[in-house]
Amino acid sequence: MLWFYILIFLICCVLLYFSAEWLISGLTRMTKFLGWREFVVAFIVMAFAASLPNLFVGITSALHKIPQLSFGDVAGNNLVALTLAVALAIFFAGGSISTESRTVQTTSIFTIVAAILPLLLILDGILGRGDGIVLLLCFLVYIFWLFSKKERFTKVYDEHKLPATKKFNLFLKDLGKVILGVIFLVLAAQGIVSSAQFFAENFNVSIILIGVLITGLGSALPEIWFAIASARRGEAWMILGNLMGAVIVPSTLVLGIVALICPIEIVDFSPLVIARFFLIISAFFFFFFVRTHRKVTRKEAIILFLIYILFLIVEIIIK
Repeated sequence: MLWFYILIFLICCVLLYFSAEWLISGLTRMTKFLGWREFVVAFIVMAFAASLPNLFVGITSALHKIPQLSFGDVAGNNLVALTLAVALAIFFAGGSISTESRTVQTTSIFTIVAAILPLLLILDGILGRGDGIVLLLCFLVYIFWLFSKKERFTKVYDEHKLPATKKFNLFLKDLGKVILGVIFLVLAAQGIVSSAQFFAENFNVSIILIGVLITGLGSALPEIWFAIASARRGEAWMILGNLMGAVIVPSTLVLGIVALICPIEIVDFSPLVIARFFLIISAFFFFFFVRTHRKVTRKEAIILFLIYILFLIVEIIIK
């Protein structure tokens, strides 16, 4: 039985990765067809697609009355996005990532707020429906700001000099890939929630800790993959849009929806203490690196990478 659930968990993590990859590739071409800028493409499309695992895990866990898994999943996802994913992107980018854009600078403020706000709202032991509404409003405020000025999100792409029929056929093909990716995401999320429940019950491990250490990292694989792929192409805006969106979307939209379905109640905060501490530290370091010198350097990437490694070591030792 144990090996069966381990196999199911591993298969579902792989399925999450590949289904999200299908979503990302399909949605990229669909969004470029609409004429959006790279940052908005990455934030709205990539971050939304990559956050679908978090969303499906969250909804499924809420329907199973264990929404704590979603909270741990998002916390773990955010920690990975702000440390490991950023560091790997910079390593593959060849030394640094520029953050000079005003849109990037302002989004960094929303990012740190989104990362820390759920941790503050749940200090009373519950992330209720009122808190969920607050998180959703924060998400809507950022989206309104992002689309409030046309020059922030519109761009003309040269590669769409194709016949209208050809472009429409490609659009339909990508739409089919997106639908297929969503179906597999739903199945993978169900498998991850079931296996996480089994691990927590049989190894006496907190469901939150499972979410932080395992599910969060598994859900963050699409962000890591896309960050590395964008770095190889020299698309700094795509990297930052994806990673910032990978924090803002799960922390506000996903947790907001989960809290509305089933309030997240945490009686024992001890499994979350270490993750919460390192998440706050990583959020402030990321914010500081983005805002200073208008770029994130290799040395700063090493610091972020070491923060994540230190988190794993402390979490394992304490446990």
